[in-house]
Amino acid sequence: VQLVESGGGSVQAGGSLRLSCLKSGNTTGLARVGWFRQIPGKEREGVAAIDGDGSTSYADSVKGRFTISQDNAKNTLYLQMSSLKPEDTAMYYCAADYWQPRCPDEYNYWGQGTQVTVS
Repeated sequence: VQLVESGGGSVQAGGSLRLSCLKSGNTTGLARVGWFRQIPGKEREGVAAIDGDGSTSYADSVKGRFTISQDNAKNTLYLQMSSLKPEDTAMYYCAADYWQPRCPDEYNYWGQGTQVTVS
């Protein structure tokens, strides 16, 4: 599977952005897809994930502000981000796999990332 993120940009604190991740290739059977973020010098952290059965999970830091969803007809994963804070500034990546990884290192398929800057 190939993943391409888009939708990043610069926004003021309190604003909103929607990230998209277009999936292509063998998207059938993907068991988990997720969003991660990374600040230079820090480890990549999980933001949100959605499983094949539709169940979702979120990092505590984004609960109530971010929403993960996907449109299977469009092969696209989304991350709706609201009430953005400066500490949300990071490179955001989508990742996917055919099983249910428990941490970033266990994912085999990654996009190239899209930068989000909140000021």
